Amino acid sequence: MTQIIALTNQKGGVGKTTTAVNLAASLAALDRRVLLVDLDPQGHATMGSGIDKHALEGSVLDLLLGEKSAPEVMLDCPAAGYSLLPGNGDLTAAEVELLDRAEGRERSLTEALGSVAGEYDVVLIDCPPSLNMLTVNGLTAANGVLIPLQCEFYALEGLSALLDTVEQIKDSVNPNLAIYGILRTMFDSRNSLTRDISKQLRDYFGEALLKTTIPRNVRVAEAPSHGLPVTKYARFSRGSQAHRVLAKELIRRLSL
Repeated sequence: MTQIIALTNQKGGVGKTTTAVNLAASLAALDRRVLLVDLDPQGHATMGSGIDKHALEGSVLDLLLGEKSAPEVMLDCPAAGYSLLPGNGDLTAAEVELLDRAEGRERSLTEALGSVAGEYDVVLIDCPPSLNMLTVNGLTAANGVLIPLQCEFYALEGLSALLDTVEQIKDSVNPNLAIYGILRTMFDSRNSLTRDISKQLRDYFGEALLKTTIPRNVRVAEAPSHGLPVTKYARFSRGSQAHRVLAKELIRRLSL
């Protein structure tokens, strides 16, 4: 069974796209068939996969508006090891178009993925860092949510709002949506605030808090400028190793 996982956090700058790209590459390296969907108008997951977001002949926008099929838009990323449904700034138009639809607007991505999702073991959706119709489409299409979270006070506030959103989506359009895990990113165990917030997360969320943490690592920050996941750019770096451990934890957790 294909697992469709939405990576989302309404607070930006928590490593969401970095996690999406490097998790996709790590799962692919473990012989899983992976599709990455760039649902963020910033197009960072597309660029991090080695694709020029300014030179796309088709994007997720075309899927959401029903103008092209997924196979027509899909790109192979051989260096990264996965397939990509690319996105760019054109996705901003999708937000306006979808809001004008009378019904079914939250299911546009679900319908677009219907023809291809079964060909993959995992579909990862990189959602925008905001609650809008694109994010709603991502959460509606997903089986579960992976929440990257930086261990700081404001991130905790954002997490509360996100969990409310997930509950609203469950109540309205996707009753089977689950929290697959909360991932601590930019993690520095030497920082007392990081340790304190980790304890709060563990006490409150229990098993939902993933054991894997993603450390601050300069190689992770450098990799997108080379159009590569860090697992390919600097495979022996701490950041690369952490994402491989994350992939293995999710494989065990979700029986991928």
